[in-house]
Amino acid sequence: MKVCKFGGTSVASAQQIKKVANIIHSDSSRKIIVVSAPGKRHSDDTKVTDLLILLAEKALIGQDAESELQQVLARYEEIAEELGLDGSMNTVIEKDLRERLSLDKEDPILFMDSLKASGEDNNAKLIAAYLQSIGMEATYVCPKEGGLLVNERPQRVQALPEGEELLAELRNRRGIIVFPGFFGYTKDGTLRTFNRGGSDITGSLLAAATGAELYENFTDVDSVFSANPNVVEQPCAIHTMTYREMRELSYAGFTVFHEEALRPAFLRSIPVCIKNTNNPSARGTMIVKERECGSQPVVGIAADDGFSTLFVDKYLMNVEIGFGRRLLQILEDEEIPFEHTPSGIDNMSVIIRDTFLTEEKEARILHRVKEDLDADDVYFRRDYSMVVLVGERMRDTTGLTARAATAIAKTGASIQMINQGSTEVSLVFGIHKKDETDVLRSLYDEFFQTAIARV
Repeated sequence: MKVCKFGGTSVASAQQIKKVANIIHSDSSRKIIVVSAPGKRHSDDTKVTDLLILLAEKALIGQDAESELQQVLARYEEIAEELGLDGSMNTVIEKDLRERLSLDKEDPILFMDSLKASGEDNNAKLIAAYLQSIGMEATYVCPKEGGLLVNERPQRVQALPEGEELLAELRNRRGIIVFPGFFGYTKDGTLRTFNRGGSDITGSLLAAATGAELYENFTDVDSVFSANPNVVEQPCAIHTMTYREMRELSYAGFTVFHEEALRPAFLRSIPVCIKNTNNPSARGTMIVKERECGSQPVVGIAADDGFSTLFVDKYLMNVEIGFGRRLLQILEDEEIPFEHTPSGIDNMSVIIRDTFLTEEKEARILHRVKEDLDADDVYFRRDYSMVVLVGERMRDTTGLTARAATAIAKTGASIQMINQGSTEVSLVFGIHKKDETDVLRSLYDEFFQTAIARV
């Protein structure tokens, strides 16, 4: 039994949904289908989720949102009509959206969650109806009925293990299950959404709970590539990689798979295959627990910007017990997670994503570090990128850091930070954002083009 997830571009139009139906029909083991909201049909299009966010924002400030509602309805109506469905589905979707708009707006976050989740929810209903119309035994299952339980606010949304027993029963249901991604329900019935891209998480949770033999994640590319194809021309395809390698690359900017989605599959050792809805016969990328590494030390190179660094200097910091803990406590008090903490004898740096910082938070942090920790110097610097080399075989390769540093030096970029995890599966270089593209290309040439040339 396989669990399949189809992303936004895979279900963006009637034409794409017909491809999805053919993929499901071609393999009877594809039993549980997780779907996203309709994505972009072309580069200038707008995702349904983004339309729903605009709709919710207008409703929250008390403005007339009928125009935005009609835009959302028009997308579904177009899909339903082209799939040959009658008008009853349009009525169901409109009724659902109007009911969500009438919900209590006292908690704006929960109201927004409800509107956003309607994208996946209504698309699942529509796709189930289409599969039924072409003679397939298919059933829409709401996450509340299916057992996808999540935690309460204010903590970040995570699935609760209490729901796994009910989710596991989906395996025994007749026919095909069409399950909306991206959201679940708390024990008291409150809807909460995962982060954007959270349908990947839903698929992984269902694969783990049902003990699927494979979790297939269908998107719009033939495989995961060794570097960003928008930066590097025709990068190598990755045919097999480990959970750890995919996790590191997802964290560092590989958007083909949600960075949090691997955990459920990893814990149950469920293999994951990234495949292309538009080219389902392509080999794809298998993500597994262990793999044969061969002679190539680096499997992929990723880069992500939007980082700031908190620099802290204090003479004899290394002998002051608890200094690091107290520094991180200040960040915890501001609800700020950290990415890396490279340090020297008398200094320490903390890498933070810009999304967690505001001018007010920065000012409070600087004041507290200076006053509470009696730091000699403390300041923030912005506009950093993190470039990450990933590969299971890196730990066994001598001189890899020197090769990477030399490749970066060729571009004229200055290395601001180097950090390597204890597993040695990843090597991180902090650089200025303006150098990101040149550095990524130079590293790719060093570790992939030279390897090809040797062959």
